[in-house]
Amino acid sequence: MIIGIYPGSFDPVTFGHLDIIERASKMVDKLIVGVLQNSAKTPLFSMSERVKMIEDLTQNFGNVEVKSFGGLTVNFARECGATVIVRGLRAVTDFEYELQLAQTNKVIAPDIDTIFLTTNLKFSYLSSSTVKEIASFDGDIHEFVPAEVERKMKEKYKK
Repeated sequence: MIIGIYPGSFDPVTFGHLDIIERASKMVDKLIVGVLQNSAKTPLFSMSERVKMIEDLTQNFGNVEVKSFGGLTVNFARECGATVIVRGLRAVTDFEYELQLAQTNKVIAPDIDTIFLTTNLKFSYLSSSTVKEIASFDGDIHEFVPAEVERKMKEKYKK
């Protein structure tokens, strides 16, 4: 059984993330979306909120599971029995950073490979940070995130 993980902070989960999840889920027997607690960032949504949103949005994918984690991605991959880490690439600027991570992970965990999926062109400009900035100014984000995520973001920014 080939198990893959797709790690990220997913704050919030966007259509770009969902595109990668859907495509990656077709490449492995089981895909675990790993929601990272990133100490370098202050999230809009709590860990449990992010996990629940992704669970709700991927419930029709038969082989996708969502888990939270902290620490090194390769350690999380090992805990899950994964041999593949999935990463999405939007632009050339992502590639250099992601390649460095993949090569470092390969030294730490030679038994785990990283695969890169290029983002669908219609999502190539999209980032969670951009979506949060637009939403914080009450901008229209319906083309970037599912309706339930948009609703939850509006609730957060009204507080």
